[in-house]
Amino acid sequence: MGSAEKSPATERSARIEELRRAERVRERRGRVLTIGAAVVVVAGLVVGGVVLIDAQSNGGAAAASGPNDPKDLKDSKDSKGGDAKGGDTKDRGPKGSGHFVTGADGVRTWTGTLTRNHTTETVKYPMEPPVGGDHHPVWQNCDGEVYAQPIDSMNAVHALEHGAVWVTYNGQASKADVDALGAKVRRTPYTLMSPVGDQKDPVMLTAWGHQRTVQGASDPAVDAFLAKFVQGSQAPEPGAPCTGGLGQ
Repeated sequence: MGSAEKSPATERSARIEELRRAERVRERRGRVLTIGAAVVVVAGLVVGGVVLIDAQSNGGAAAASGPNDPKDLKDSKDSKGGDAKGGDTKDRGPKGSGHFVTGADGVRTWTGTLTRNHTTETVKYPMEPPVGGDHHPVWQNCDGEVYAQPIDSMNAVHALEHGAVWVTYNGQASKADVDALGAKVRRTPYTLMSPVGDQKDPVMLTAWGHQRTVQGASDPAVDAFLAKFVQGSQAPEPGAPCTGGLGQ
């Protein structure tokens, strides 16, 4: 006698049990995947932490080795041949063994390298007034400006870079010369004038890389210097603004 046929209720129960088994299998598989992903994440965090700690440790060792450690020295030159802006030093004046060479016209030309970086560090220039070198990011207004008080050389050097001529005088200059020179400067764009008490001669004229002493306001060398160097070929940035900078 053959086996009895399964009733619909029995088939339904079997189907339900099969579905339950499949659900339990999926749940187990999901737990395994979740645990595996968690293990991967934890491992990644551990490895990242080790790398971070190692980097910090190496950074601390590099800092402890000091700036004179040869392996930590890097080329910090910018595109203009000077020190990079982020690496300001205490002495950022004209570099090398430069000196003045005096021409037949009495104009002294600086032979050293005149770097042109912007810095807020104090620059020590080897001449007074300076003829160039690193300077403040803000230029001194030089559109025929006459300053009654001394100005910062670092701002004035920036004006020289723009093609200005700087007329300076000390306490030995006569009032007549000072007044006459002031009137001339006021009529001449791209010039500025101020007292410089430490300069060696009573009246001096300065352009980027060039300088000369004059005898006074009536000296023909004044007009000759202005004609040659106001917006002259010596200027690294001729035509750059002489207004909108620093006034007094």
